[in-house]
Amino acid sequence: MTEREAGPGRVELRRPDGEPVRVLVVDDEPTLTDLLSMALRYEGWQVRTAGDGMGAIRTARQFQPDAVVLDVMLPDLDGFQVLRKLREDNATVPVLFLTARDAVEERVAGLTVGGDDYVTKPFSLEEVIARLRALLRRSGFAVTARQEAVLTVGDLTLDEESHEVRRGGQLITLTATEFELLRYLMRNPRRVLSKAQILDRVWNYDFGGQANVVELYISYLRKKIDAGRQPMIHTLRGAGYLLKPAE
Repeated sequence: MTEREAGPGRVELRRPDGEPVRVLVVDDEPTLTDLLSMALRYEGWQVRTAGDGMGAIRTARQFQPDAVVLDVMLPDLDGFQVLRKLREDNATVPVLFLTARDAVEERVAGLTVGGDDYVTKPFSLEEVIARLRALLRRSGFAVTARQEAVLTVGDLTLDEESHEVRRGGQLITLTATEFELLRYLMRNPRRVLSKAQILDRVWNYDFGGQANVVELYISYLRKKIDAGRQPMIHTLRGAGYLLKPAE
């Protein structure tokens, strides 16, 4: 999914490396996790979900979320137990509890074990997003106005709003997937990106042997970006790919 465009006065939250925020949603109600995931992805964030406590712990270790939305009532471990496990791996990740009960004791218990905030069901999606944004800002995530829409690396430019790509002033036509791949490379100039990173960011796949997809699309990009010119896209055997200005 492409990033959400910021509206008037809208600010974006991003990780220090410029990548989208990662949020783990943990709830045993599939309809609820689907709705939350859709709303969070609309914010431009990466989302993973889990339906029970053990699944949440496994996913968190692999995904390394920047924030967690955590239901208190889960079918195996309760949310408080899950939080304690999460804190063992990441002592600072902000956690927003979801609770079906409006009991003061439960709210106090959640905050006592290390939760950062809570929302009582039923809740609005806007409230969850607002509270997550507040937690992320307090955690030091970048709050920026809409960044300059045009990315530039050497003589290569990419306009994120018009989706126009040019090299040396010459217009280059890309498919939607080629555009997303190039945008990822251009957001990380001179940085080696592994096939696993590219799959996760561009195709939203967990790495599972689909490296040939990355190789195929890198070859497509090379034919359009580098054909007849000094190459900008480079392969580091065994490590990944990087894009840098032509020498």
